[in-house]
Amino acid sequence: MGKGKKIAVLAVQGAFAEQIERIRTLGAECVALRQKADLMQDFDGVILPGGESTVQGKLLVELEMLELLRDKIRNGLPVLGTCAGLILLAGEIGNDQHVWLGTLPVRVRRNAYGRQLGSFHVEEAFQGIGTVPMTFIRAPYVEEVSQDVEVLARVADKIVAVRYGNQLGTAFHPELDTDNRIHEMFLTMCG
Repeated sequence: MGKGKKIAVLAVQGAFAEQIERIRTLGAECVALRQKADLMQDFDGVILPGGESTVQGKLLVELEMLELLRDKIRNGLPVLGTCAGLILLAGEIGNDQHVWLGTLPVRVRRNAYGRQLGSFHVEEAFQGIGTVPMTFIRAPYVEEVSQDVEVLARVADKIVAVRYGNQLGTAFHPELDTDNRIHEMFLTMCG
């Protein structure tokens, strides 16, 4: 599936080790993005992992990686943003003033499920794939999408997965379940 592909994973904070492991399991080469120089190499796609979006965003700014990463995504680099990664991509955050990359024309709500449902697991339909396991950890959801954004999955009427051109975003953590289909979909987007 991933043979011959080189995928970068943002590795400044969060659940990047699980993403790296999943990509390698699918046969792709994987590189960790830890500093500005790491963005200068060629790769076929990038994964923005779950974690703490505010910390990740601030580190991207401090490490002078934010603008370079934004430019690569705007120029068509395929990107998968999971949980915090979805928040980093969002053009608007409904309950926060910060916008980080702002390449995905959606409005996201951070920590949207509150404390009681801070973490939960469901199996729901994902467009083009079928029913997939979804693990949510202090997850966001998408409150609003622009007209060109494709909604791929919903849980209890809340949008939890979207696609916009080269950008795939999920509010949940596909790397924490054994199902590979979302990562396979992403690798297909990477050429």
